[in-house]
Amino acid sequence: MSQISRFGMSSEEVIAWVVDARERALELVADLDDEQIMGLLFPTTNPLLWEIGHHAWFQSFWVLRYVAGQTPVREDEDALYDSIAIEHDIRWDLPLPSRGETLKYLRTVQDRVIALLHAEPSDELLYHALYAILHEDMHTEAITYTRQTLGYVAPALSTAPKAERRPLGGGPLAGDAQIPGGTFMLGADRDEPFVFDNEKWAHPVEIEPFAIGRAAVTQAEFLRFVEEDGYGRREFWQEEGWQWRTEVQAIHPVYWRRVDSGWQRRHFDTWNAVEEHLPVIHVNWHEAQAYCAWAGRRLPSEAEWQVAASAEPTADGKGLSGRRRRFPWGDAAPSPERANLDWQAMSCVDVGALPAGDSPFGCRQMVGNLWEWTDDTFLPFADFVVDPYKDYSEPWFGTRKVMLGGCWATRSRLIRNNYRNFQTPDRRDAWVGFRTCAQ
Repeated sequence: MSQISRFGMSSEEVIAWVVDARERALELVADLDDEQIMGLLFPTTNPLLWEIGHHAWFQSFWVLRYVAGQTPVREDEDALYDSIAIEHDIRWDLPLPSRGETLKYLRTVQDRVIALLHAEPSDELLYHALYAILHEDMHTEAITYTRQTLGYVAPALSTAPKAERRPLGGGPLAGDAQIPGGTFMLGADRDEPFVFDNEKWAHPVEIEPFAIGRAAVTQAEFLRFVEEDGYGRREFWQEEGWQWRTEVQAIHPVYWRRVDSGWQRRHFDTWNAVEEHLPVIHVNWHEAQAYCAWAGRRLPSEAEWQVAASAEPTADGKGLSGRRRRFPWGDAAPSPERANLDWQAMSCVDVGALPAGDSPFGCRQMVGNLWEWTDDTFLPFADFVVDPYKDYSEPWFGTRKVMLGGCWATRSRLIRNNYRNFQTPDRRDAWVGFRTCAQ
């Protein structure tokens, strides 16, 4: 088995990832009928028949065509699946191939990619094969969001917990972690095997001492904000947030409702009583900011969040040692005992669960369970260098907010402390919440 010096993986291991990513995508839509696989037009969703075709198109464009110089698998693939060229709202009106023809396209592209990977691939081909795998991983997480948005039944996955498995407990986790000040290197190191362009490159930032929640804000904590008319009190909202709240007439999180027995939250197609120790999710950046104003707290900056997740204190605990961890618990790969990833729980778990995943400062679940908003606008670092796929980051700088940490539907091979996600501040479809800092 030949080793790939640049990425630390063999071509056989990359092939296994190619197959695994595609199997997960198909598993996520396998139970949907022809109407469901198209779905309704929402600003935050795609027709899922189009979306799985887009996965294969991305592989075809970058691996087969850009690197290997092959002709398109389908003559019309750019016209059907190029997400930059095709406006979102017309994707439901495209002459998409049938489900059977779409699956044939996916298989053909995958077979050609695998054949190239078997034939002593170059570093360039391996880079784009890995990029396409991680791109598909991002989309399978988005497909999971879509099933939630449209109220479909929870997906039946091979990794899903058995029905008799009891939910993972853990309860709440109150209090703040005290973080010392110092110099911190924000961004990816140049010897990192694979990075996205918005992580380039590590650079020093100065951090003042701060206190950050050991856990994310829970549903019970956010419920108090709702019941004290937090959505209706203008003084807690920034101008843009108040405008958003007014336009959509938001009075509580998007998948909440009040019934005679109390508050409920919808998880896929099922309404459950609000789970007091689970983190509040499906709240956007505006809602997080308003909660912070109500609670006398604030969102962490991107650098503060990274310090709490990655940095190690000096021996006397009064500064930052200069060493950064790849994950909050260390450099070992994620495991079910440390992080809720890879659909392993099929939902969030209590904020007090998984203590084995704590950061050196005692912050819990900074990787997995839910994405977390930071206060920062998504911008390039000073040494930003655009990747060949120029549309991944550059078009979105200045218009999104940074989210960190991954959620329960994030692939463990994708997430690291350094990984930067980003969404517009009005988005509430992702499994995203937040933790807060003392003022």
